[in-house]
Amino acid sequence: MEFKDYYATLGVEPTAGDAEIKTAYRRLARKYHPDVSKEAGAEEKFKAVNEAYEALRDPQKRQAYDQLRAQGYRPGEEFQAPPNFGGGQGFDFEEVFGGGGAGGGFSDFFESLFARQRGAGGAGARGRPGFGGAGPQPMRDTRAKLSVPLEAAYSGDSLRITVDGRQLDVRVPKGIRPGQVIRLGGQGSGGGNLMLEVEYASHPQFEVDGRNILYTLQVTPWQAALGTSISVPTLGGAVELKVPADSDSGRKLRLRGRGLPGKPDGDQIVELEVVAPVATTEAQRKAYQELAKAFGDS
Repeated sequence: MEFKDYYATLGVEPTAGDAEIKTAYRRLARKYHPDVSKEAGAEEKFKAVNEAYEALRDPQKRQAYDQLRAQGYRPGEEFQAPPNFGGGQGFDFEEVFGGGGAGGGFSDFFESLFARQRGAGGAGARGRPGFGGAGPQPMRDTRAKLSVPLEAAYSGDSLRITVDGRQLDVRVPKGIRPGQVIRLGGQGSGGGNLMLEVEYASHPQFEVDGRNILYTLQVTPWQAALGTSISVPTLGGAVELKVPADSDSGRKLRLRGRGLPGKPDGDQIVELEVVAPVATTEAQRKAYQELAKAFGDS
């Protein structure tokens, strides 16, 4: 197993702040998203970017990873997680990631650091107290976190997860919220219940505010000035959004009922970001010059 430099994956310095890490993640995730990118190896790059962000966005994970990185490990070097790595860092749950979407497909390196239960007396990789131990084990509930893709929370879906080498199918109720718990009877330690606490997986395009979905839409200056109709992604599929004339950066448009299901359903809030394309030809540069003249800037 090779050591991974998550900062290098995101193209940021180890001193980068949370906002810089988030910006780098969103830029790269959009660039390599399998539904968008035609670049060779885009899917693997997308997975690597998502994994790096999962490790660095959480302060406790990042602190533990930084302490490990400070020991001099370099990318590509053979690596084995130290015994009881993360002890005292607050990793009270094993994190269980469902397949598909932005929440699954993490490497053995990631799982060796973060996807292990930290119990009294320790446990091996993927292990937990109560599984495989000597003698009979008491029945008790086992708690874990389940990272749910937003698409699964929107439509309701089944996720296949791996727990202690076993594959389990988990039905995700439509509109489930972070903090809610899915109970799998008899799948925990010693035949107890497995209690899966839901959290939303990070998404390359959307953010969540309650039941509302937040999306940033880049438009050109002429689209913002003249108005246009643009295809916008939502959790339920692409829809046409009318951008009114004389719009500016920061303007927010609402797609009603396009957020997460509930009572009432959430909306999707689209915030406009006006971006001027780079002039790469002489004709484009002349067009910008004419635009400047028309507005009295030259």
